[in-house]
Amino acid sequence: MTRQRQLIFDLIMAAPEHRTAEEIYDLARAEMPSLARGTVYRNLGLLVREGQIRKLEMPDAPARYDRERRPHPHLVCERCGKVEDLVMPDGLLRPFALELGEDITGYDLKLYHLCPVCRKKA
Repeated sequence: MTRQRQLIFDLIMAAPEHRTAEEIYDLARAEMPSLARGTVYRNLGLLVREGQIRKLEMPDAPARYDRERRPHPHLVCERCGKVEDLVMPDGLLRPFALELGEDITGYDLKLYHLCPVCRKKA
């Protein structure tokens, strides 16, 4: 793994939040000033393709990157865009698999709300 890709990977793995490519670029540039924006985007794509991170497509907002590779739901604030992981009880997908007669191999579930900070501002 190149030094640039390792830095990008480490920034994602160390983050409790789901960062955008631009946020990752800004943080990486602070540590490696010669790093180009295109290098960050290319390496994010490679890390996603290699299954080392997940890319979360967001409607009307930049994609975010997740260190947790297993499928899991997210809670998204409609106002500020903050994304949080949700813990899904084991067995919740079982009824869908039974109804469909198929194994569920993955999913992308986003639930929208106003986070506590945005709720206070409203």
